[in-house]
Amino acid sequence: MPQVTLTLSDGTEIQGESFGAFTSAAGEVVFSTAMTGYPENLTDPSFAGQILVLTTPMVGNYGVPGEELYESISTIFESDKIHIAGLVVNYYSEEHSHWNAAKSLGDWLKEYNIPGICGVDTRMLTKKLREKGAMLGKIVADTDVPFHDPNLDNLVAQVSQPGVEHFGSGQHKIVLVDCGTKTNIIRCFLERDVELIRVPWDYDFTTLDYDGLFLSNGPGDPKMCEATIRHLQKALAQDKPIFGICLGSQLMGLAAGGDTFKLKYGHRSHNQPVKLTGTQRCYITSQNHGFAVDTATLPTEWQMLFENLNDGTCEGIRHTSKPFFSTQFHPEAAGGPQDTEFLFDDFLKAVVAYKANH
Repeated sequence: MPQVTLTLSDGTEIQGESFGAFTSAAGEVVFSTAMTGYPENLTDPSFAGQILVLTTPMVGNYGVPGEELYESISTIFESDKIHIAGLVVNYYSEEHSHWNAAKSLGDWLKEYNIPGICGVDTRMLTKKLREKGAMLGKIVADTDVPFHDPNLDNLVAQVSQPGVEHFGSGQHKIVLVDCGTKTNIIRCFLERDVELIRVPWDYDFTTLDYDGLFLSNGPGDPKMCEATIRHLQKALAQDKPIFGICLGSQLMGLAAGGDTFKLKYGHRSHNQPVKLTGTQRCYITSQNHGFAVDTATLPTEWQMLFENLNDGTCEGIRHTSKPFFSTQFHPEAAGGPQDTEFLFDDFLKAVVAYKANH
């Protein structure tokens, strides 16, 4: 494998070997401590523009499964393509073995022209990112490229589906605002007797007839989504149930009148502990985000719903009298754990209650 270099914006240069596409790429360098689930991680639109460091020592040993579709969406991946800008691992397994593997991780990266670098001391690199925070970086192969901060781009506009899509034919009509939806969110709704209307991030969903509103996950700075926030402010003036996940939680906080801030190095893993506010009940959650809601800025009728037990940051908010709530973590849980999938049921219970009273 040819040599490539990972260069960080602080001047650090790390030599490694290329796997995947032999090309150069720039982005924000972040890390994930998830030990499995790279097919889900790499296809998660929330990773758009980022060079992902996987801390698990060996990557690629179970390959990549083949594509399967149900109602035009993947049954395996979280979107229709790889979204990361580059991949950094310690040891890349050139041979893979798994019952549903269709190709190697390296070949999959090549299909989408995404570079990978292996032979990197990812423990050292992760310690640096924890101490200094997420920083800009680039994988340099054949030609040099400039550093690029993806948070200055409207990444949501890049990953949102351009048109309106319909899924399912259930009795509850839910509008899904697509800011970079993970496919398993759609799967979770389709398992629950729902007619799902997926609309682009800037679509005026207030013109539609629906029973409940869902705000999806997505990449980048939530303040870039000015159109979504304007439409959401109209929805918050009504009483129809609203549920937001990840970026959707941040958008809800902004539309409510609060503020958001960038975390030092973000939360990206399958093992983040959160606590339900006002209780001693804790859950282990899957997360992927670099921004959070500043609960101190929320109006009095809003409060924190979940708290991150590692750093005390907001992991969800709720309205004290209306059926509006959100989670910063991922209850759809691809690729795990599944501790909080019941929140989809809680949302639909609120939808049933609203329909019964209106």
